[in-house]
Amino acid sequence: MVFFDLEAKKTGPEKTEYDVIIIGAGPAGLGAAIYSGRAGLSTLVVEKNIEGGQILLTDVMENYPGYGIINSNELAQKFKEHADLFGTEFDYGEVVKLELDNENSKLVHLDNGRVYKSKVIIIATGASPRKLGVPGEDEFISKGVSYCAVCDGAFFANKNVVVIGGGDSAVDESLYLSRIVSKVTIIHRRDKLRAVKSLQEKAFKNPRIDFIWDTVVKEIKGNDKVEALVLQNVKTGKIEELPVDGVFIFIGLEPNSGIFKDFVETDENGFIITNEDMETSVKGIFAAGDVRVKSVRQVITAVSDGAIAATIAARKYFD
Repeated sequence: MVFFDLEAKKTGPEKTEYDVIIIGAGPAGLGAAIYSGRAGLSTLVVEKNIEGGQILLTDVMENYPGYGIINSNELAQKFKEHADLFGTEFDYGEVVKLELDNENSKLVHLDNGRVYKSKVIIIATGASPRKLGVPGEDEFISKGVSYCAVCDGAFFANKNVVVIGGGDSAVDESLYLSRIVSKVTIIHRRDKLRAVKSLQEKAFKNPRIDFIWDTVVKEIKGNDKVEALVLQNVKTGKIEELPVDGVFIFIGLEPNSGIFKDFVETDENGFIITNEDMETSVKGIFAAGDVRVKSVRQVITAVSDGAIAATIAARKYFD
């Protein structure tokens, strides 16, 4: 389901200057838009694809307060409609250039040729799961391939799943899944985990977690859903097929920080560094959601980040 206005995509808004420009229309961006609009600020959201962000990678959401179980597309639409309620305007294109005249004047250039000016920018471009890049991966997203155990674990109750990776996220998510599924098999390309020792100890003691070492996934196979993985041992070269109901991939996240890394401070992985008020190293530029350095990346925390960014922006730059 697509929610953007096709006519708006072609022509864009009539205005070119706003109080706040939000880049990204995922939960963080739309959360920021709601609070910016409620504060009486003229607000533009720029999105290169469609509203929703990473929540559209799953069919349903079970952990967003107030909805119980809700279709992910529907939740994204509700976020968009809520932002619309407070006068948020939208344009659809990718930011290709950012100009900073001073803390009160910033120019945002889109690939559609349109240029917008604002006092405040909120970067909410999110992060993308690093993919394996093997046949079948894209085909079976939401059909057995997942990048979020908290989001999708419940769909695999009493089933056998595989977790790809050996770092903190992979082991932590395996421990979470072990409370839901029948068996978790961690597949790692090395002969030892990279996760912190405390997580490793818990995983090794867990009777529902097994390990396959020195192995990579070559292909994800199935008909209408994931049914098996083709594995290769990196030391012996042996190839075998492993029946499985689902595969969770945790080999890292890549922040969608793009051109913004030239303007604001980031960590060694490209995630934008902010303070607790979502302020970056540049006055008038905020970051919210998965694109920033943080320990928990969930829809509810992304929305919270957006709300904080917009609220602080309104207080500091428009009171």
